[in-house]
Amino acid sequence: MPPLSSFLHRTFRPLLAAAFVSVLTSVPAAAQVNGVGQRPYLGWSTFSEQTINSGFLTQANIQAQSDALKASGLQQHGFVYINIDSGWQGSFDANGRPIPNTSTFPNIKALVDHIHANGQKAGIYWIPGIEQPAVDGNYPILGTSYTTQQIVAIPLAQGNTFAGPLPNPFHDKIDFTKPGAQEYINSVVALFASWGIDFIKLDSVAPGSDVDSTAVDDRPDVAAWSQAIALSGRPIWFTVSWDLDQDYLSTWQQFSNARRIDQDVECEGDCATLTNWPRIVLREYEDVGWEHATGPTLGWNDMDTLDIGMGTEDGLSDTEKQTAVTIWAMANSPLYLGGDLTQLDAFAKAAFTNDEILAVDQSGHPGVQVTGGAQPVWVADAGDGSFYVALYNLNGLPSQVTVPWSDLGFTQALQVRDLWNSINLSPTPSSFTTILPGHGVRLLRVYPTGTVPSTVSQSYEAESAVLNGTASVVACTACSGGSKAGNIGASTTSNSVTFNNVRVEHDGTYRMEVDAMTQGPRALVYTINGGSPATLNLGGGSFNLPQATTVPVTLKAGVNIITFNNPATFGADLDRIVISGNGNEPPPSFTTYEAEAAQLSGSASAGGCSYCSGGAYVGSFGGGTQNAVTFNNVTAPQAGTYQLEVDYTENGPRSFFVYVNGGSPIELDVNGSSWDSPQFLLTPVQLNAGANTIVFTNPNANGFAPGLDSITVGPVVNSANLSAVINRKSGPEDLRLWQLTLSNTGSGAATKTTLDSFTVASTNSSSGCGAAAVFLGPLSLGTIPANGSRSITVPVVFSPFCNKDNSFGVHAVFSSNQGADVGTIVNTSETK
Repeated sequence: MPPLSSFLHRTFRPLLAAAFVSVLTSVPAAAQVNGVGQRPYLGWSTFSEQTINSGFLTQANIQAQSDALKASGLQQHGFVYINIDSGWQGSFDANGRPIPNTSTFPNIKALVDHIHANGQKAGIYWIPGIEQPAVDGNYPILGTSYTTQQIVAIPLAQGNTFAGPLPNPFHDKIDFTKPGAQEYINSVVALFASWGIDFIKLDSVAPGSDVDSTAVDDRPDVAAWSQAIALSGRPIWFTVSWDLDQDYLSTWQQFSNARRIDQDVECEGDCATLTNWPRIVLREYEDVGWEHATGPTLGWNDMDTLDIGMGTEDGLSDTEKQTAVTIWAMANSPLYLGGDLTQLDAFAKAAFTNDEILAVDQSGHPGVQVTGGAQPVWVADAGDGSFYVALYNLNGLPSQVTVPWSDLGFTQALQVRDLWNSINLSPTPSSFTTILPGHGVRLLRVYPTGTVPSTVSQSYEAESAVLNGTASVVACTACSGGSKAGNIGASTTSNSVTFNNVRVEHDGTYRMEVDAMTQGPRALVYTINGGSPATLNLGGGSFNLPQATTVPVTLKAGVNIITFNNPATFGADLDRIVISGNGNEPPPSFTTYEAEAAQLSGSASAGGCSYCSGGAYVGSFGGGTQNAVTFNNVTAPQAGTYQLEVDYTENGPRSFFVYVNGGSPIELDVNGSSWDSPQFLLTPVQLNAGANTIVFTNPNANGFAPGLDSITVGPVVNSANLSAVINRKSGPEDLRLWQLTLSNTGSGAATKTTLDSFTVASTNSSSGCGAAAVFLGPLSLGTIPANGSRSITVPVVFSPFCNKDNSFGVHAVFSSNQGADVGTIVNTSETK
């Protein structure tokens, strides 16, 4: 097996090209501050809990969190940081240095001593620049003859991204060419060190933090803080935050241990929980652009707080939590929890005491994406001849996922270990196939053998393609060929890039590498030979540095036409595409259709949505069938029952009415908590072979439909070992109790079995009959022994208009062994 560097060179074009290489080579060989940061840190931060509890930030509460961490069992596995975030400061001392609010932090030194006595490390928060009260006081800078007024930039400038508009920014910029400026930062760090601080988060740093670099530039501050930490003589971890601009990576690498590569993961009032799934999955998209810029000598990509541990208040199912932990671990991101450690749930305790999972994060070998799209595959060199391999299903519907070992650079796996379940699997000769629940993951440690010869590839430059509408050629030093195509999208028909001469020898599924760039979430929508569109959701930190994402595409022998666009918002910039492989890649088993690309009638209209697939959603429809979203070409390979995933946005209760090929409507009742973060539900649908028409509306005059992000259609999948049936119904007419029995036909126990989802939808809503399952999932069913079964009762509420002749579609997903065994029940003719 060749080393990972050889595999990466052969499989991927070097991500950032010559211009970025020159940046990397300017970074010192050991860019870690003051001897810390050789591995990502593990711990906890106050900020997430602060977003849902405004009175949380007190000395007493943080002391309680320190005690809870010590008692949790996590500390013995490396979780030692207790980090105080924004809000601790009250005023300034006689030297203009920030000091605590004594009403909430009466003795911060005593708090830090308590944290240290618990065997932990203490962290604190501050921002670049100097606040106006510290300037107005004209305080003497410790150990110098200068004052705080003498170090401020004149004319006044914004010192960080929280600053107000000029001429009175409040957060004033420090001019580090002035005497006393560095000494002021030295004095602040010295104060923190005197308290015993082990960690500093410098927030609101630009270029980044969603502010143009021409407005605020805090690179001198970052360098000054780094120098002050080194002069303090104390080993202090230094993180810069947030959503940093990757164009200035050399500064972040040289002067800090970690940089926040994205926005806050917390909802902060935009949903009803700490975080949610769209904010988690965005981290997978974001990390692609930064994946080669991290490591023990380069500093770490910080994905923000890992909000795992408070049950349903986290806003994630256990399946989604498992995926989140895997995303963070494969990236070698610092792992720091949020929420209330005194309420730490069983999932978090099990996950963060699993040393096999923690070893992935602490390996010092961050993962890289091998395949992207909705079923991405990541690989990381474990450093001992084995590889960590993560397979994700970012769709909500259960799906089969296959990774050919040849995509990873080897021919077969001699050993495969499932890290979440701590079990060894059978060797696999050429590929690994699994069924993953919606938003699920498998994390493997693979011991490979054999090498795969390089496959022939063909590159097609975007600047040489056919550019339509506003799409235009833009100079790009780091791009292949020195140029890229920009201004793509924001139109259903124009502003596109078309590659009209993509040639392959045989019909089949190939690998298409898309080299694109964006700052923040954007998407490209592509079609192959005029077929169904596919969405490539992306994230990143630069419009100048291309990132490579590879997806499977089905091509025909001879000439193919591939078009990139975005029907509602501007997409990522495009450098080039590269077609490789022999046509034997596993094709996608699902198709996603963006609502903004559908036929919109009446008042239905598209709007931007950062967390939505494709960057947009459709709202303002319903209130009558004339206001609708119509998907005219939903294709199916053969007639039958399919899974339909509906991704929607909503804040409160609303209903979709779904008409498939003009049949009776399916009523889907939802109750969401966010307009900017899509949720999903699943329902079975009967499709014809070929093209189908699916219409979303609400025929009731006062009944507007939820916002519609996208729909995804896929086959019904089941594992070999889990099956289920509805075998009993009881109770009154309006509240029936349906008994679902799960059976394990395998030879081993099905552990940690859960009912992940249960949806009931009326399939003849024209009669006024509606139904909804009272399901607050996922529900734990524990262990089902081999050849055993377990039953669960789900209440189903029916409207008064329902009778025994009404029919209902049922869709349920169940899983065991932490997502390693998945089943689906689909019934489109269940009666009351």
